[in-house]
Amino acid sequence: MRRPISNAVPIVLGVAIASTAATAAAQGTSPAPAAPVPGPPAPGLDGKAPATATTEEVLPPKDAERKVSLEPKAAVPRPEGRVTFDVDPVADGAVVAVSLGFAGVLDLINSTGEIRPQQIAPNFDRSKLIGIDRGAISQTTDPNASSYSNIGLFTAVSFAFVDPVISGFRESDVQTGLVDGIMYAESMSLTFAMTNIVKMAVRRPRPQAYIDAEAHKNDPNYSNTATDSALSFFSGHAAETAAVGATATYLAFARSPHSVRPWITLIVATGLSTFVSIERVRAGAHFPTDVIAGSIAGAGIGVIVPHLHQTSEIKQRRVWVGYAPVDRSEGAQGGTLQLSGFL
Repeated sequence: MRRPISNAVPIVLGVAIASTAATAAAQGTSPAPAAPVPGPPAPGLDGKAPATATTEEVLPPKDAERKVSLEPKAAVPRPEGRVTFDVDPVADGAVVAVSLGFAGVLDLINSTGEIRPQQIAPNFDRSKLIGIDRGAISQTTDPNASSYSNIGLFTAVSFAFVDPVISGFRESDVQTGLVDGIMYAESMSLTFAMTNIVKMAVRRPRPQAYIDAEAHKNDPNYSNTATDSALSFFSGHAAETAAVGATATYLAFARSPHSVRPWITLIVATGLSTFVSIERVRAGAHFPTDVIAGSIAGAGIGVIVPHLHQTSEIKQRRVWVGYAPVDRSEGAQGGTLQLSGFL
């Protein structure tokens, strides 16, 4: 992400280009200091000024302010009372790519069965589980709950694709939609990577693994070989849904603080996250503490990502080219060209 402009370090490279007429060179005089308004164009061979030699042709920079200023200027002032966001396609693109790549590799490793699940000891005292988790291993799981949770997650991910498009139309600015899309992608990819890392590190048996172990407690040959059965903590469904909801809510409060939109977004996001979390527990895939931890992790990432992209100062160009012409009233030509940049 780009550093705030207030901490920017200017790098200024000045190049002076000046030339004088033959008479001025013979007198050893120097060209006059730069003037803000260039003089008339030089006459042609017939003594008349060329009809097409206009100031815009001599000084072609698109921004008229660059013709007379050597200092970096604000590109687009931040609108009054509006929060703006800024992304760096290279840095943020790298974050998304690395996160997805890392999470993808962990998924690939888990799919091979190389990671053996933790076996639940027959003499394990289930009363040692946290109180709110005990009901997850004594319930009758709903075979449709997993599909319901998938629908909820799909709804959240779909919104992450649709909302940037809506923002682009609402703000009449394509760049706004692109910035929102990158922030959503970053929130989801970071959550994905963090979820897989924690799952691999903790390797907590799922509630269904406890239920299966209890059902085979009299079978001395029973052994759980499914790697996925030990990836309970924390819930990826809950984390991703919460991450999308938190990012959407942050953007809504930032862009429409005095409307009902952010409150509706908050209520819907909270309701969807709660629904997905409950269905994951009913499916026997997670304990209540798994979905609580996942929701906290996802919501935290979903808030941090847009917050770090928020710009509180006037946005400036990273590179500024300024040009100041010399006074041509005495036949001098050329000017001063300055290249400035901000890190």
